[in-house]
Amino acid sequence: MKKLWSFCRDSYRKYEEAINYLIFGFLAFVLNYVLYYVFAGLFGIHHLISTAVSWALTVVFAYWTNRTFVFKSRNSDAKAVRGEFISFVGARIATEFLELGVMFLMVDCAHINEYLSKLVGQVLVIVANYFLSKLWIFKEKK
Repeated sequence: MKKLWSFCRDSYRKYEEAINYLIFGFLAFVLNYVLYYVFAGLFGIHHLISTAVSWALTVVFAYWTNRTFVFKSRNSDAKAVRGEFISFVGARIATEFLELGVMFLMVDCAHINEYLSKLVGQVLVIVANYFLSKLWIFKEKK
């Protein structure tokens, strides 16, 4: 049991950023999906509007978790944090258009179930967001 614990601890330390991204990405996914279900399923709001509103609320959560727990940004002055947030939101806007495009193509054009389409869109968005965050937004400054 000690070896297993040691292996898990060492693996976490080695892949901490990716593991944390998966954990918080999953939580953001769940939040986004639940919010989408509430707006589209319970309130009957159109799927594109529900997608956009659930996205906006999830972005605030994702910025905080990515900045704090995943990429552990050390920026502390207001100007740097503001720039980081603007870059984060800009990248998320780009990937939201990706998700809206997936929803439009799958639901409106191909007539695929909207919840399955939402799942496909979210997987693509999570992958794209990781690379944008790692390579552009929270990149360590030299």
